[in-house]
Amino acid sequence: MQFTTLIKTLAVPAALMMAAGLASAQNYPTRPVTIIVPAPAGGGIDLIARVVGEKLSVKLGQPFIVENRPGASNNLGTAVLANAKPDGYTIGIVGGSHNINKFLFKNLGWDPEKSFEPIVYTHEIPLVFAIYPKLPVKTMPELVNWMKANPAEAKVATSGRGSAQEMAAEMFRMVSGVPMLLIPYKGSSAAQPDLVAGRTVLYIDTISAIQEQVKAGNVRAVAVSSRNRSKTLPNVPTAEEQGLKGYDASTNGGFLAPAGTPKDIAAKLNTEINAALKLPEVRAKLEAAGIEVQGGTAQAYAAQIKSDLAKWGKVVKEAGIQPE
Repeated sequence: MQFTTLIKTLAVPAALMMAAGLASAQNYPTRPVTIIVPAPAGGGIDLIARVVGEKLSVKLGQPFIVENRPGASNNLGTAVLANAKPDGYTIGIVGGSHNINKFLFKNLGWDPEKSFEPIVYTHEIPLVFAIYPKLPVKTMPELVNWMKANPAEAKVATSGRGSAQEMAAEMFRMVSGVPMLLIPYKGSSAAQPDLVAGRTVLYIDTISAIQEQVKAGNVRAVAVSSRNRSKTLPNVPTAEEQGLKGYDASTNGGFLAPAGTPKDIAAKLNTEINAALKLPEVRAKLEAAGIEVQGGTAQAYAAQIKSDLAKWGKVVKEAGIQPE
């Protein structure tokens, strides 16, 4: 066979494969798509999945069905997503634990980078430094000074091992040098009553969970954990602008697909999810829940994951937390 003929022969299947790939993205989806949420219904990532999923269903003409798979510190549902068929018909949304659990568990069965195809960075949820309202402090420097002067009373509530609240507290300890006794609770609903009653003095909780207590005056907000002020509590300064340089402990996340998902399908999902996140009614609903809407390229989300892994790996190491 002549060389030119061989080249033409090889080029035909390659062209057909490219055409098939384009067709798959153009026609996608042709059946329902499952959105795995590795957390219970009612939380931040569940809300995002349902609000965005509804818009995708209308735009793309197929149901996007939310499937909650909570358990094992969000590892159960994430493992289901990692092991799903990489065809675009199972995607998922993850939160802050996605980039923390690698350092807390020895045998996850998945890797936060290698097991997934990033689709889009969807959200940041700032945390609030909420204190017992009778504590004689109103600013972050005053809180740091009070905790250093009263180490026996520096009782800080968390939502348990590996939670965003615990990691935020450990980062606070690392950056400020304050002494503290971490007291684990089973979530915000269990931790907040003890903060209101003064049995603990600080709880670094999500805005969505604590904002009503702040507005009612049951707790005092002295700072938010994000680099920028929250749109929900715009009058509360960040921890960094009050002297905690480099402090950024927001919980965040986005949509992922199993590794090996066709790039053209992932690109189409990126385009459509970004479009949904820009809709005024979507932004209003999410921002009302204390969720800061993001968006952007898949590459930007991959970079965010890498950055968060480096950040939380350092916190876990310096805190001396041993993986289970």
